[in-house]
Amino acid sequence: MSKQVFTAADMEAFLKSGKTAADLPKDALLTPSAKDVLRDGLGPVRAGGASSATVPAAKPILPDYEYHWTPGQDPKTPAAIQAFFDSPAIVAIKHRMVDIGQRMWARNYTDGNGGNLTIRVGDNLVLCTPTLVSKGFMTMEQMCLVDMEGNQLAGKYQRTSECKTHLAIMKRQPKCKACCHAHPPHGTAFAVAGVRPPTCMIPEADVFLGEIGLAEYGTPGTPEVADNVGRVGVDHMAVLMINHGVITWGKDVEDAYWKMENLESLCTTVWVASQLNRGKLLSMTGSQAKELIAVRKSLGMDDKRATWKECELCDNSDFQPGTVCTIPATTASSNSAKLDPEAEKLVQALTDQILAGMK
Repeated sequence: MSKQVFTAADMEAFLKSGKTAADLPKDALLTPSAKDVLRDGLGPVRAGGASSATVPAAKPILPDYEYHWTPGQDPKTPAAIQAFFDSPAIVAIKHRMVDIGQRMWARNYTDGNGGNLTIRVGDNLVLCTPTLVSKGFMTMEQMCLVDMEGNQLAGKYQRTSECKTHLAIMKRQPKCKACCHAHPPHGTAFAVAGVRPPTCMIPEADVFLGEIGLAEYGTPGTPEVADNVGRVGVDHMAVLMINHGVITWGKDVEDAYWKMENLESLCTTVWVASQLNRGKLLSMTGSQAKELIAVRKSLGMDDKRATWKECELCDNSDFQPGTVCTIPATTASSNSAKLDPEAEKLVQALTDQILAGMK
């Protein structure tokens, strides 16, 4: 049976019903915001340990960078489009794009003029970065505005040639409001090798990224690569572009960029770990993976694996031949009584023969 996940809204309703932390199920999973509500809702704790009856503090504000537009209200005339492009709300987003470009460049995620960003700001309006400009040295005045077909509507600098790849995801996936494309070394190495990093290794990666997608190669900037990435991007918030780089998406540009950091960290960690302990990597169990998918859902992220069986969730058999993913020994020992010793010996012997042949 899956464990119950409490979001901030769930926790507020729970406390309003007169219940306390002592009434929570023992195996309940609380999101970070739910923990904040629980903490603040109980009031400050006295020196003796008992909670006081004072009025709870105001609910802390969570950062939200998503741009919300009114459907059907896109500006139409050239003058109205330019006024929108120069409006304070859009100027603020341009500043954020410049800041993220600097972060991408500082972390060695881009080379030369590589990498690009897009943010959807209307039914048919998307902000994007310029072409042939280093992401570490962009300025607010160089940002561009295009429609959902990639036609440039505003901005004196030419838009990135790869914006149509971003748009291909946005057209198929309504939750995609921003995209980040870059060439982080380890993530790109996995893309060049055509290898998807395994799941069930790092909780943060499973929550914020889910399963990593893998899109076939296409010449950058062409309809072919846009279609390849667009189809894969529907169900994957991070996509390895074979022989090219990585593209990530989210509800806002910070979210999309953070996923780029998550992806590069995952690939770096898995690559280093695969060099240790003779290629044996420890993984979570299928039931633990189910819990993380539930957390993803509570954060508003869909996951196509939600209906998968537990035995399918941590199946990394396609990852790097010669690398064996196993659950930690502490977990394995609890199930040892259920295993047939003779069958285990046979499986181990066959595994050793296969690995020896690969070497």
